[in-house]
Amino acid sequence: MIAVTGSASGIGAAVRALLEAGGARVVGVDVHDAEVRADLATPPGRAAAVDAVARAADGRLDGLVACAGVGPHVADGSLLVRLNYFGATALLDGLRPCLAAARGAAVAVSSNAALLPNADAAVAAACLDGDEARAVAAAADAIGPSVYGGAKRALAGWVRRHAPSAAWAGAGVRLNAVAPGAVRTPLLEAGLADPVLGPAIRGFPIPLGGPAAPEVVAAAIAFLLGPAAAFCAGTVLVVDGGTDALLRPDAV
Repeated sequence: MIAVTGSASGIGAAVRALLEAGGARVVGVDVHDAEVRADLATPPGRAAAVDAVARAADGRLDGLVACAGVGPHVADGSLLVRLNYFGATALLDGLRPCLAAARGAAVAVSSNAALLPNADAAVAAACLDGDEARAVAAAADAIGPSVYGGAKRALAGWVRRHAPSAAWAGAGVRLNAVAPGAVRTPLLEAGLADPVLGPAIRGFPIPLGGPAAPEVVAAAIAFLLGPAAAFCAGTVLVVDGGTDALLRPDAV
């Protein structure tokens, strides 16, 4: 069984469809239209989701995709932090024993926004310290795109820090991340409709053209979950049509 958070729409829905087409049994986690309905922006919702998924999987999980999130157009910075970072890491950490029982794999959905210089460093640092209250306070002093980038940077950092540990790699569990660029999802459409962010999103360079279909990112996630990525741990796979390479050509 593979659990997918944010399974009701966008990239999460595309991941679910691809995995099920390949014969996998998927349990979705979302606030609606999912087997497990939970609000991952809250500690009780996270705990309930972990418990429900663990029970549905009978304690053995072949894969986990932490995809649930909201976009930089969201004015509530606390939601960006609580859902995009703490909601993701709580599910990854809480379901790690189930993944270890099956020697499974997990993929967190970060963003190429994590790699940009406007990602808020204070938000990222507080997230990585596990201090949700401080991260929320830092988010209150920053604009949405910076908070979004900071939370996604922290998520990629969490993956990098934990992937080689005894609890993850040492237990036979591969932990990786994808960092998508612009993808045709309801999240992107909401950003395009924003009077301030819309023009900036439209003007963002994508060398391969774009935005991408969500199925493209789903395929990258499926790769990281599958046996072809058996030697990948702590990888942050950028799937953004060349944007990061264009803006940061010397970053490796």
